[in-house]
Amino acid sequence: MSETVKYVLSEGRIPEAWYNIAADLPEPLPPVLHPGTGQPVGPDDLTPLFPMALIGQEVSSERWIGIPGPVRDVYRQWRPSPLHRARRLETALDTPARIYYKYEGVSPPGSHKPNTAVAQAFYNKEEGVARLTTETGAGQWGSALAFAGALFGLEVKVFMVRVSYEQKPYRKALMQAYGANCVPSPSTETEAGRTILARDPNTTGSLGIAISEAVEVAAQNKDTKYSLGSVLNHVLLHQTVVGLEALEQLEMAGDYPDILIGCTGGGSNFAGLVTPFLGRQLRGEGERVRAIASEPTACPSLTRGLYAYDFGDTGHLTPLVKMHTLGSAFVPPGFHAGGLRYHGMAPLVSHLQELRLIESRAYHQNECFEAGVAFARAEGIVPAPEANHAIKGAIDEAVRCREEGTARTILFNLSGHGHFDMAAYVEYFAGTLEDRYYDEAALAEALAALPQV
Repeated sequence: MSETVKYVLSEGRIPEAWYNIAADLPEPLPPVLHPGTGQPVGPDDLTPLFPMALIGQEVSSERWIGIPGPVRDVYRQWRPSPLHRARRLETALDTPARIYYKYEGVSPPGSHKPNTAVAQAFYNKEEGVARLTTETGAGQWGSALAFAGALFGLEVKVFMVRVSYEQKPYRKALMQAYGANCVPSPSTETEAGRTILARDPNTTGSLGIAISEAVEVAAQNKDTKYSLGSVLNHVLLHQTVVGLEALEQLEMAGDYPDILIGCTGGGSNFAGLVTPFLGRQLRGEGERVRAIASEPTACPSLTRGLYAYDFGDTGHLTPLVKMHTLGSAFVPPGFHAGGLRYHGMAPLVSHLQELRLIESRAYHQNECFEAGVAFARAEGIVPAPEANHAIKGAIDEAVRCREEGTARTILFNLSGHGHFDMAAYVEYFAGTLEDRYYDEAALAEALAALPQV
């Protein structure tokens, strides 16, 4: 146990540019389409929602996009984040595998989400925007944007999926501490919310519904833009600081991953970890890696969804994107990994799976909590429910190494801590945490309603 267990870079090693895998893909991403015309969207279609700098990043094919100085200055509060060798977990599993995890829970809001929240707040402030609207599932993204809004003097309005709003009251309090306004979604504040409530007053809500509400408010107010914490290319781009740092830290450790693992809801923390490694592979500069996306069985967009054009929101206010989707009308059950309850997967991550550059696994929440508790008892960090899916995937691969007698290197992203999610752990220890199943009939109905493109 005297060997190195943590690899730390100095502040001067914070990446100076984000990595854009679009420059190295063997096939380009399918275009984003206007739902009315069926034609690719242009900047004018997106300016009601995003500042021009982010629109440019969304469609860029440049390999490297510079990180502005003010963004790097904020990053210094917690970046570079540490890379840990999970030696005690290795011992507990009696595995020859070498397990590393990149720990993103060291940020002020406790997750990877500020990597993009700070960037988005900066670019909006630069363009003179006064207010941001957004959605949030478990509250990790909402609290991250609230944090960034406070730093850059932006008002922030958060529509939080109702079931998570009720399950995680401390996330709401954290957003309020940063100065944001958080309301449960669907709400009576928007036409989209009122329509959903009229149809189902007892709905648990969904990220698709919350997105509709946030987009509606942004589109109707000239001083307001929309901000989101996953799915779109520019969001995944900002998260590549995770993988870029990990590359350098693994070099310090004299190692290189055979297997990369991240939890996936919209795809941002997963893409942030794996795309710098996949980029090296595609350019012939690095060894081939297996990249595994771990998702919930109750909302299995990669393992069960169709690869098709769909709306990003339930109210059909967004453009059409090609992604693995369960249908924009799909409302997943109210399981505790609220950040993984989105009906679709990021177009970029979906495209990577279609190109067979990544693979995916689906897990039930009880087995994920079991993995998270085993990790906490070995490594001391209580993970967020979302991150437990990545830990479950890593443990499965480590056990496979033990059974095969093969010493592979496994790297996963511990995307956030679970300090605001202890109610879920209370349920787990009480034996009342249920594995939730989606409704097959409802899924079939949602998929049948996919737009015809």
